[in-house]
Amino acid sequence: MLLLAGGAFLATAVSANKVGILQPSKRDLESRYDDQLIRFGVVLTSFWGIVGFLVGILIAAQLAFPILNLEPYLNFGRIRPLHTSAVIFAFGGTALITTSFYVVQRTCRARLALPGLARFVFWGYQMFILLAATGYVLGVTSSKEYAEPEWYVDLWLTAVWVAYLAVFMATIVKRSEPHIYVANWFFLAFIITVAMLHVVNNLAVPVSLLGTKSYTLFGGVQDALTQWWYGHNAVGFFLTAGFLAMMYYFVPKQAERPVYSYRLSIVHFWSLIFLYIWAGPHHLHYTALPDWAQTLGMVFSIMLWMPSWGGMINGLMTLNGAWDKIRTDPIIRMMVAALAFYGMSTFEGPMLSIKAVNSLSHYTEWTIGHVHSGALGWNGLITFACLYYLVPRLWGRERMYSLRMINWHFWLAILGIAIYAASMWVAGITQGLMWREYGEDGYLVWSFADVVAAMNPYYIMRLVGGLIYFAGALIMAFNIVMTIKGKLRDEQAMTNTPHDPQLDRPQPAANPA
Repeated sequence: MLLLAGGAFLATAVSANKVGILQPSKRDLESRYDDQLIRFGVVLTSFWGIVGFLVGILIAAQLAFPILNLEPYLNFGRIRPLHTSAVIFAFGGTALITTSFYVVQRTCRARLALPGLARFVFWGYQMFILLAATGYVLGVTSSKEYAEPEWYVDLWLTAVWVAYLAVFMATIVKRSEPHIYVANWFFLAFIITVAMLHVVNNLAVPVSLLGTKSYTLFGGVQDALTQWWYGHNAVGFFLTAGFLAMMYYFVPKQAERPVYSYRLSIVHFWSLIFLYIWAGPHHLHYTALPDWAQTLGMVFSIMLWMPSWGGMINGLMTLNGAWDKIRTDPIIRMMVAALAFYGMSTFEGPMLSIKAVNSLSHYTEWTIGHVHSGALGWNGLITFACLYYLVPRLWGRERMYSLRMINWHFWLAILGIAIYAASMWVAGITQGLMWREYGEDGYLVWSFADVVAAMNPYYIMRLVGGLIYFAGALIMAFNIVMTIKGKLRDEQAMTNTPHDPQLDRPQPAANPA
């Protein structure tokens, strides 16, 4: 397995070297910033996104058409964690490392510290992805959701992550800009907290030093609570804090406006950091977890609504005075949609944590719809927008190859998310109601097989939504490749409507008669 992963890693590096992405360019040598890794990160983020979406389409098809489960390597049980890890850790993680290296240099006005260690971080993280993926396909997992890699992969990732923290902190220490911009606060919170979560949740004893199997140090309820302390905060700090850092840098840059309220961003940061870490028990409602712990998780989850919306409002209001860009700039439109999905998802999450609602939603497809409206809408769209921002600047191009293709990508993504999330919301509520329906004789009305059969149309709709979203990602990949090649598509302007800048600004209140 290690040889297979190593071979794939070397093949990737050799291919990249042939196309010249790994070679320092004249632009690199003249720049005050180290952008070599960032360019390769942009390419790999796009690649892992397509891989993750493709595996997601496969497992969606397997649920709709079970005959597509191919034993043993491509059955649902093995490739479902491959999908989640490919999207969260490969696509999302590579995007976070790439953008954090870009942002920390610009906001600190300093070249990336410890360049050799930075390369170890980037390529070591890609090695982690390959090691984890080969383990999933071969059935070598810890069985912990979002923490499936076995002990030897966990140790490797720990070394990479400590190096990541060292590079990021060293760059901040050597900064020539006295102020530490708020995006770096969020990146630091993401790096430090994920390290803590990863180490504690993956404490395990290997069966043998030459084997792959290990057993966790925790057991029973303690194991469940530790797992969902990790699982929820992986969402909170990996998929929220890290991507909020991206938002706080790239939205103002693309809008050419300062952050709406820097004070609000600081309040947003500290309240989010304090509250998120306590909310994990809401994943364990109506289980053996003590009721006080379940209630504590619910209360902190509800409290999270306000700081989350504070961040959304701060991002949206950054466009104050530039609202017309939503109409004329498809990248801004994508960022605004991402913030809207962030707001919707962070309202739905606290709502689902309420015990009365959770009694209907728990274990149903509603949770899947909630997760994907956030992951595809918030994480996906903000990452796509950041890639569109970075590519022309990193390769010295005038703009992206085609703005209209970005527009097509945007609408395909919105349509795909709408079909996916709506089908899962309806499926989840249907599931919950069927499971809890009793007849006059006191027995359940619907058997398990009846409920599964009722889900099939919704599973097909989910597959269609995923395919549409995937089509948008393919358009993005083509657009990026053509931009890197230096091509510009001859196309009409996005809009021919005249723009009056004064209409973008707040109008004074009319004087009373």
